[in-house]
Amino acid sequence: MDRGSIVQFVTATGTLNPVGLVNVGTQVSGTVSELTVDFNDRVKRGQVLLKLDPTLLQAMVKQSNASLSAARAQLTLAESNYNRNAKLVEQGFISAATLEQLRQALDAAKSQVELSRAQLERAQADINNSIIRSPIDGVIIKRTADLGQTVAASFQTPNLFTIAKDLKQMQIDTNVSEADVGLLKAGQAVRFVVDAFPERDFEGKVRQFRLSPNVTQNVVTYNVVIDVDNPDELLKPGLTAQVRIITANKPEALRVPTAALRYRPSDFEVAMDSMKKRMLGAKDGSDGKPDEKKKAAANAVGEPDGTDELGLRTKSGERLYRIYKLKDANTAEPVDVVIGVANSKYTEIVKGPLQAGDKVVVRSLLADPTKQ
Repeated sequence: MDRGSIVQFVTATGTLNPVGLVNVGTQVSGTVSELTVDFNDRVKRGQVLLKLDPTLLQAMVKQSNASLSAARAQLTLAESNYNRNAKLVEQGFISAATLEQLRQALDAAKSQVELSRAQLERAQADINNSIIRSPIDGVIIKRTADLGQTVAASFQTPNLFTIAKDLKQMQIDTNVSEADVGLLKAGQAVRFVVDAFPERDFEGKVRQFRLSPNVTQNVVTYNVVIDVDNPDELLKPGLTAQVRIITANKPEALRVPTAALRYRPSDFEVAMDSMKKRMLGAKDGSDGKPDEKKKAAANAVGEPDGTDELGLRTKSGERLYRIYKLKDANTAEPVDVVIGVANSKYTEIVKGPLQAGDKVVVRSLLADPTKQ
């Protein structure tokens, strides 16, 4: 074991997407009579993208104008009738009930004028909406409308264009396993590669860890959003990114090979070790059993509090891991340690009777003759 750098990271696969993505549709139906933009075109806010044939819409405006004129004429007549009969009521020639009926006709004529005016405003709005404009500055990344195509907005708004706000700012939407979410937080550095540029590493930063879980066939994952700067616009929407989220970085950690935590002596090695201890005990007059007090002192990393379903733990709740420290060419002794950051190659030792320069076992010391 030695001292050196350990970088701990979480791996995931995600998809690159623009930060701002707007779907542009139409509120009216019609036939595309003019198409002014295409894929990859850069557009400005308010720029005309598409025009629909306004013939039917203009006819609706004329019809609404005619209805408004008729309603105004009806209102004029109703007002005249009411005013004339109001004088007759004062002179006692007609009843008050008749005048009330004329009042109702006058109110209905006023309402009809307002209704006709609203219908005219709607028809004029439809004329304006037949010209589709860009709501933002951006880039056309998708177009579904063609010249001469008929679009219908009867049941839902059809999407004619998809506009990316700014391809210089991208994001990666990725799913992280529930086993790794405890290591994640906003602001962590990210490195990733894409198949389009396999020789280059790109960098990003965790923007958001979303709390809503995704459950697929009892597998729980969480969505993590990563911000990516794309000043040269090399990264394109939809690229698959192989992501490494850096959760810890220890430049001068006391470390051992991670394989040392997985090593356990075979039955043959245990038997050979017991035989060796008995032979040594016969020479020095002891029974060959290890001194338990010395062993406890050698393995102490904080007083153990017994074992549970996860193994030996200290009173502070730290889990102990067993590593075999090499004493001589063919002898190893078990020691319990508390570990810190880890990756597939190295693991940090936080507490335990180990120091830089000690040798630990990563594979079997002796060949088992029964397996040859």
